[in-house]
Amino acid sequence: MAITLGPNQYGKAENRLVRIIRDTARHEIRDLNVSSALRGRFEDAHVSGDQRDVLPTDTQKNTVFAFAKEKGVTAIEEFALALGDHFIGQTPAAEGARIEIEEYAWNRIPVDGAGHDHSFVRTGGGVRTTVVNVDGSGDERKAHVVSGVKDLVVLKSTGSEFHGFRKDEYTTLPETTDRILATSLVARWRYEHTDVDWDKAHDAITGLLLQRFAEIHSYALQQTLYGMGTAVLEQHPEVAEIKFSAPNKHHFLVDLSPFGTENPGEVFHAADRPYGLIEASVVRDDASDPGSAWQGVPGFC
Repeated sequence: MAITLGPNQYGKAENRLVRIIRDTARHEIRDLNVSSALRGRFEDAHVSGDQRDVLPTDTQKNTVFAFAKEKGVTAIEEFALALGDHFIGQTPAAEGARIEIEEYAWNRIPVDGAGHDHSFVRTGGGVRTTVVNVDGSGDERKAHVVSGVKDLVVLKSTGSEFHGFRKDEYTTLPETTDRILATSLVARWRYEHTDVDWDKAHDAITGLLLQRFAEIHSYALQQTLYGMGTAVLEQHPEVAEIKFSAPNKHHFLVDLSPFGTENPGEVFHAADRPYGLIEASVVRDDASDPGSAWQGVPGFC
């Protein structure tokens, strides 16, 4: 029986980086969680413990913080691409680099009607994400960018139905033409290329997702997700495909009749588990081959 080393990668996970831009009295803040990983010809490190081809994970950590100072932090996609190219260039045995970044948003604290110059409050509008995979270098280089948002909690207090579903002997769920629809949305979209205004695209796509969630009269969360994804692909030709993972945050109407009180869709019990989990992809029929774009991106069908 032959035993061989299978797919592998190594890196430094969750480098918590806060970069303050203080070139003027009015500061800016970028709050990131950066993970890096290298894949390639690292058999010797695993089989015999020979580390000569390994760029240490501690070096990867140091590079993240050094780049934040030397190159600055603008769009997280741009920062990830720079890190990926650097690690490939510094590690001859590496065939690919994967950089994953989450960004946490801060708003200025309002004082006398204006945002304070150097005081901030964390917002709850979701976490911006990107996963960049860089394969090779020079003429052989290929870069794939998957960006998105997670922990985007949204709710419709009406405008949602769920009925006509299949029933068997274990079905107890009543049909409804008026329910709360809520989810903590994860959306990730793959760009066709890297010639993108990253910040502008992210803001526009996230805004469009929220707009369509609000506008669509929902007969099922699946239908809502498909409508949201279709709108993104129609209005953003730079996006090849978009994937969703959406746990259904259930809200059950409380029966107040034992207390002689009616409850016309006003008081609900919010249940955190168990929950329905809806996953879907919306793809252009002429989308490019994703290559390694989705490598190491869990939670999607």
